[in-house]
Amino acid sequence: MTPEQIEIQLIAVVVAAACAIPGVFLVLRRMAMMSDAISHAILPGIVLAFFITHDLNSPLLVIAAGATGILTVFLVESILKTRLLKEDAAIGLVFPILFSLGVVLIARYAGDIHLDTDAVLLGELAFAPFDRLVLFGVDIGPKSLTTMTGILIANALFVIVFYKELKLSTFDAGLAAALGFFPAALHYILMALVSVTAVGAFDAVGSVLVVALMIGPPAAAYLLTDRLARMIGLSLIIGAVSAIGGYWMSFALDASIAGCIAVAVGIVFGAVLILAPERGIIASYRRRWRLKWTFAEKMLSIHLQQHEGLPEEARENRPAHLQEHLRWKPDFAERVVRFSERDGLVVRRGDLLLLTEAGRALASEAIVQN
Repeated sequence: MTPEQIEIQLIAVVVAAACAIPGVFLVLRRMAMMSDAISHAILPGIVLAFFITHDLNSPLLVIAAGATGILTVFLVESILKTRLLKEDAAIGLVFPILFSLGVVLIARYAGDIHLDTDAVLLGELAFAPFDRLVLFGVDIGPKSLTTMTGILIANALFVIVFYKELKLSTFDAGLAAALGFFPAALHYILMALVSVTAVGAFDAVGSVLVVALMIGPPAAAYLLTDRLARMIGLSLIIGAVSAIGGYWMSFALDASIAGCIAVAVGIVFGAVLILAPERGIIASYRRRWRLKWTFAEKMLSIHLQQHEGLPEEARENRPAHLQEHLRWKPDFAERVVRFSERDGLVVRRGDLLLLTEAGRALASEAIVQN
């Protein structure tokens, strides 16, 4: 492995970690689409700051991007407060307008510089190691790695310092306000960090991958745990695994690194969506399947108990009669009886079904619950 390959993977991992931290709170606050809006809508801020500084490496570009991100959130929430439109419609109105404004400004006034829309959307991670930061004649490393490391530290410090306040304002903003935690201020600081993270990652990975890394790993982690601290940790791990896996996928396919990392994020999320122990598709299917047969077993137990010891027991408590009384199909009725026998709820005596003590207890419990 060459030093450039190591640096590319390191940049990808740092970008993934920097995006995952604010992304966790976007997912929990159900503001995933806001990351897409911010990552696109900050473009005019970057362009206007470039017109002032004429330097793509100026810190003013990051500050302007952060300000434009906050403006985006403010405009979306202002539209929401009118109660005339929902959040998706408000985002759909605001970010295309701002993004288009940035595209027009680039096309009209900045078409001859390295601030084109392809660079903003797609980035080029393969070139990142060649743009070096040199201080006092010393090669510090790739500029994007230095920038994203600083943003990662800033994001991590913000979450560590305001962890309690962020947690409370995320799950109960009203209580956070009552306790004097200023949830609105935290909200806008978080949105500013999202904007700064997005613009910091633009040159290396592009806005498409920023959105994928900001939402994909936290969304996958959300399916794996209910604890905030664990969700942040899992998001970091999933983001790092996706970044490295995506890089080697691009190496094998000779394809775009950023595109392959985004695909890797999708693959990891898909795997978690299917296999997550509690919230995955398989787990949900098994839970619904089990609930279906548990309910049927309760119905059978109640039916047998209602006729137990009565003259009609010999007729009502036969397997063949269940399809008539409970409107069950023959094969379904037979499976319910087999499951109930397996669970020790009923026993067969000739053509008659008899409740066990466990079956009577289940029937009584079901009747009380209803």
